Amino acid sequence: MPIIYLGCWQKSRNACLNFLAPANVLRIYFEKAEKHMEEVIIIGSGCAGMGAAIYCARAGMSPLVLEGSQPGGLLTTTSDVENFPGFPEAVNGFDLVWRMREQAQKFGARIETAIIEKSDLSAPEKKLYSNDGREFCASKVIIATGSSPRMTGVPGEAELYGGKGVSACATCDGAFYRDKDVVVIGGGDTACEEAVFLTRFCKSVKIIHRRNEFRASKIMAERALSNPKIEAVWDSVAEEILKGDDGFCRGVKVKNVKTQAVSEIPCKGVFIAIGHVPNTAAFKGELEMDSEGYIKHLPDSLVKTNIENVYVAGDCSDKVFRQAITASAMGCMAGILASS
Repeated sequence: MPIIYLGCWQKSRNACLNFLAPANVLRIYFEKAEKHMEEVIIIGSGCAGMGAAIYCARAGMSPLVLEGSQPGGLLTTTSDVENFPGFPEAVNGFDLVWRMREQAQKFGARIETAIIEKSDLSAPEKKLYSNDGREFCASKVIIATGSSPRMTGVPGEAELYGGKGVSACATCDGAFYRDKDVVVIGGGDTACEEAVFLTRFCKSVKIIHRRNEFRASKIMAERALSNPKIEAVWDSVAEEILKGDDGFCRGVKVKNVKTQAVSEIPCKGVFIAIGHVPNTAAFKGELEMDSEGYIKHLPDSLVKTNIENVYVAGDCSDKVFRQAITASAMGCMAGILASS
């Protein structure tokens, strides 16, 4: 029975030659091997990944986009996006990223579901390994895996996340809570920054923090505490995010960690601000990262990594802005460099 070796070009070619396979078997193998050796693979299908895919596809590279367990990325959980250029009446987050997807496919991008859990990027032939045992090979790789908000895990949080009162981005969703009472959960710089930003729109902002002082830098803590719209709820943790009869958030149940007293804070929005986790575990030991796991870029570029022909775009590298437009722009940069 003829044997066809599947896998990356060089390794499988040598195996076939060593096996002294018939010429017709080698011909079939090489045809399949060439199909599996990609010019560029883009990991991630959010704004960064689709931005890269559009530019690579228009350059004739026929990019393969590997999307994980959340096609379209975090933006698909946002009901309305009001700050993406070109949409004065706002656009649904899912619709926005799906338009990018269709645009990339129109120019020749291919999309496949695969969760990458391991990589070998050191050689000219980059290898990616999925959790179902598949192996992908490419000359160039663009990593656009994004990040995931660190959530509290309390009851009601997941149910109300993404348009029903729970958010992890004040910049994205703050304007929807104009003249309403909201809550921020956290105590670091991010929580204080989010709270101060929300005062531009909201009637009041309460910050729930498990300690009796913020972990934030002194200047950010003072800025938050001096704002008349902000009130700190010290020594407390959220126990549950409460749903109203309309299916939207109506408040937060909190417990004082010192007295164990339980109370409710009425509010229309809850902003989780306890940090993000970059989705970069598959590349640890391969790419240079900071202490939090965000992939570092070279000083002369926003998207080049320490490995040649490996680029990064979006929230897996950017922990400052975390916006759809900045992720798309980084994807554009990576796509242009990969196709040059």
